[in-house]
Amino acid sequence: MSDLVAAQEPDSRLEQYRKELTGYCYRMLGSSFEAEDAVQDTLVRAWRSFEKFEGRSSLRSWLYRIATNVCVDMLNAGNRRARPMDLTAATPVAQAQLTARPETTWLEPVPDGRVLPSVADPAEAAVERETIRLAFVAALQHLPPKQRAVLILREVLAWKASEVAELLDTSVASVNSALQRARATLADSPPAASDPANPLDEEQKALLERYVAAFEDYDMKALTALLHDDAKFTMPPFDLWLQGHDDITGFMLTIGAGCRGSRLVPTVANGTPAFAHYKPAESGDGFVPWALQVLEIEDGRIAGLHCFLDTDRWFPLFDLPPRLEKADG
Repeated sequence: MSDLVAAQEPDSRLEQYRKELTGYCYRMLGSSFEAEDAVQDTLVRAWRSFEKFEGRSSLRSWLYRIATNVCVDMLNAGNRRARPMDLTAATPVAQAQLTARPETTWLEPVPDGRVLPSVADPAEAAVERETIRLAFVAALQHLPPKQRAVLILREVLAWKASEVAELLDTSVASVNSALQRARATLADSPPAASDPANPLDEEQKALLERYVAAFEDYDMKALTALLHDDAKFTMPPFDLWLQGHDDITGFMLTIGAGCRGSRLVPTVANGTPAFAHYKPAESGDGFVPWALQVLEIEDGRIAGLHCFLDTDRWFPLFDLPPRLEKADG
């Protein structure tokens, strides 16, 4: 019995860090699935080496050291993740073509519940949520792996420079230099701002209610009133992206017209409001998954509408039903 307890102790001690490590690896990698793989690899390595852990640093620091090494190795082996607007110019709706790229190209959405640990301090919780936004994680992908790790550890997780230096086996001066370079890179192309969304205020709730009504009614006039003039619309795995409400609604009335009559189910992703988009089934019986919509809200209007179409991956990840019956809509 004592052997069983001894085996369970490292498991439980390591497992308590899974969620925060997933958030760290997601920011590093830009992929929800790769982040989970990296964390699993981290915990397996830690479990196998647990008896060798000497306790000179905290267990948490030791796990972050392993996770950083795992992520850096993964980043050195592949390309950085991106959004469509990071790769091409906006396309006028009249020239719109749907060209798919491999799924490894794209920055991926992530459910809040998998990466945001419970934090008592509202200011700390706000930083955690702000730094998993699609725009912020996309900006991180422009940084070399070590700079990315330094910036996340120092500015998101509030580690001391000495702690980061110990983790990376480098000097405090080197950490400070890497942080300065990372800040300069982000300053050249800063992530777009967004309105705080935790919890949603009454104005934001009303905006989302109007959005659902406009989308489900396919009322383009009502939808236009909710969008910023330069709102962005993306739909990975296609590299097409549109800017401006005229092109967005024009697309929805032409190539995207099959979405008329859809239903939206609320969820949350990347610290922002999101919806599971169910399209009418061809049989006419109920609704089938079509996209995970992640919204960005700025100054009380919708600034970004990002539709991730690979529903075989996203709907199970977000624990969304595989279809809706008519009564559910």
